[in-house]
Amino acid sequence: MFLVEHQTQVLRKEVLNNYLTNYCVCDIKMPRKDAPSLTAIAPSQKWKIPKRGTDGEWYPIVRVGRHIPFGYEQDSDDKDILQPIPEQLEMLEQAKRYLAEYSLRMVARWLTEQSGRYISHVGLNKRVSIEYKRQRTARAHRDYERRFKEASEKARKLEEDRLGGKGTRNLDTDS
Repeated sequence: MFLVEHQTQVLRKEVLNNYLTNYCVCDIKMPRKDAPSLTAIAPSQKWKIPKRGTDGEWYPIVRVGRHIPFGYEQDSDDKDILQPIPEQLEMLEQAKRYLAEYSLRMVARWLTEQSGRYISHVGLNKRVSIEYKRQRTARAHRDYERRFKEASEKARKLEEDRLGGKGTRNLDTDS
């Protein structure tokens, strides 16, 4: 039994090494300890990707955690400001589109190879999930605002019908 399990593990390692050497064109040799991680950001301190400007430029963001997110670098003058790296952010947007067809691991590997900066499949998933959650929240808030305006308008009309509207009745002359 042990021999079969050992042979299976050796075969798996050979298949994985063959895949990595033949299908991955990654020249990046980065130790795991040097790879950035987004897991240390507290839930109350999640940073938000700013919207692009009218000319397509990206805006700097304030640093809220100890890790620098993918697509940003620390400002040389102020350690609390993160400057955008437009090329990496454009690749990240393209990677989000690739997620419809490919797995997280493949897209994260592609993004790492293309950008020269490591991002794990877990980090990519977290980044995409947070952005999607924020989009859903913003959509819900816009929907609530629209519903509130409609309900407020209906309540105003009901009140006008019940009371006669503004300026239609004079309380001094009516008895």
